[in-house]
Amino acid sequence: MPFVNFKTNKVIKIWDGIYGTLGHSEQQTFGHFTIDAGTVLPEHSHFHEQWCHVLEGELEFTVDGETVLLTPGMTAHIPPHAPHSAIAHTQCRVIDCFTPARQDFIELEKQS
Repeated sequence: MPFVNFKTNKVIKIWDGIYGTLGHSEQQTFGHFTIDAGTVLPEHSHFHEQWCHVLEGELEFTVDGETVLLTPGMTAHIPPHAPHSAIAHTQCRVIDCFTPARQDFIELEKQS
């Protein structure tokens, strides 16, 4: 399907305080997420390359030991296997892109 309406897709809980809608191709997962103020995303890593672009809010993001306060218009690039974490200082809206596609997120959609 060449078009996705993120306003009408099913909202999926990704993590406590992180939820949104997803679109997938064979090679990528693209998500529109809301992150509640005060949400702490513990350090983790995965084999996916990830881009996290902030549309609204303030998101303190740490990638491989380097920390930056992301504000609207800023993006974090997370290479495969890089340890990363985040703290939402305010409610945030972000767009995340993962390569390859997140099979775990696809399974979450099927369960919801």
